[in-house]
Amino acid sequence: MKQVISVLVENQYGVLNKITGLFSRRGFNIETLSVGETDDKSVSRITMIVDSGNSVMEQVEKQLNKMVQVIKVRRLDQGELVGKELALFKVGITSKTRGEIKDLVEIMGARIADISASTVTVEISAAPEQVDLMLDMLRPYGIKEMARTGMAALQKGSKAL
Repeated sequence: MKQVISVLVENQYGVLNKITGLFSRRGFNIETLSVGETDDKSVSRITMIVDSGNSVMEQVEKQLNKMVQVIKVRRLDQGELVGKELALFKVGITSKTRGEIKDLVEIMGARIADISASTVTVEISAAPEQVDLMLDMLRPYGIKEMARTGMAALQKGSKAL
């Protein structure tokens, strides 16, 4: 089962390594990882998607909470979060396919970030499922390169981590 975990940590050298090491020692694969400063530059938010069971995640949460640099930990259910991922796709184009890709980008709510005679770079910021769909739709045109950020997420409503 995929779990979305949001962790507020002190923005210090080595904290990310300690946290990812905890998951590594347990044999968990972190599918996506997004890290960035919050409005307070001394605090960073780490958002991870991990594939594991509930009971095991409870143990990991407890161990995370024991770390001195960890301020707060919360698992977010899919229904209680707002999550977005940024992806860039460099796709091969021809004069024939340029219009098709432009239409696809428009329909998907993405944008063209760069264009050359033989490639177009598409940028999309959306839920991971929409990014996956965009990938599937662009794949037949020949993806030359791609980069994905992993999901950044916040809890819906007035509650805060």
